[in-house]
Amino acid sequence: MSIIVFPAIDLKGGKVVRLAEGDMDRATIYGDDPAAQAKAFAEAGADHLHVVDLDGAFAGESVNGHAVEGIVAAFPGKVQLGGGIRDRAAIDRWLALGVSRVVIGTAALENPDLVREAAKDLPGRIVVAVDARDGFVATKGWAEVSELTAADIANRFADAGVASLLFTDVGRDGLLKGCNIRATVALASKTCIPVIASGGVADITDIADLTRYASEGIEGVITGRALYDGRLDLGRAIRVAKGSW
Repeated sequence: MSIIVFPAIDLKGGKVVRLAEGDMDRATIYGDDPAAQAKAFAEAGADHLHVVDLDGAFAGESVNGHAVEGIVAAFPGKVQLGGGIRDRAAIDRWLALGVSRVVIGTAALENPDLVREAAKDLPGRIVVAVDARDGFVATKGWAEVSELTAADIANRFADAGVASLLFTDVGRDGLLKGCNIRATVALASKTCIPVIASGGVADITDIADLTRYASEGIEGVITGRALYDGRLDLGRAIRVAKGSW
């Protein structure tokens, strides 16, 4: 069994950044050419990419659209995009522009019918973000916390036909504390929807540990800061995720 490694490109003001715990005021800039970064990940062996329009997540609409288009043009593999996608027009627009899958977070809580209808019409193209802070789902760029748990969201869309659940432990995101594998696997055990792990990946150990749970519903893992800081080699991570060292 194997899992997918999604190197992450987070966009703020057109630049490649990483946040600490989702805090926009705690952003580290890693580059000013997102398309070049996408190309570099492809050259390192990545065939999947996770992109987030951070400004869009707060604004509720695309803000870094031009940068996203550049990434899609530069990356030969599959691009998964999240951040501010909250209506059907936005979903259709990005898919038409070459994005493989869209990630819906806030709208999944506020307008679940949108997710259900889109997942039905666009099989395999809709991912639901489950961002948890202290066990409860965070929304609107993680600025607000709801009263729902990750399992509540999973159950809400169990029969909707969504492609995956993207589970992020906000308290670990960008801090290199190690992925919350226990919570991720626990969520996977409560749903039939494949789960993508995100938040806190520190080194190759996290990749290896998550790969062991591939048969239990773990589809992939997103990693950002560990790559940018040189703590994780992308080529090696991909090999480990495919079951070979």
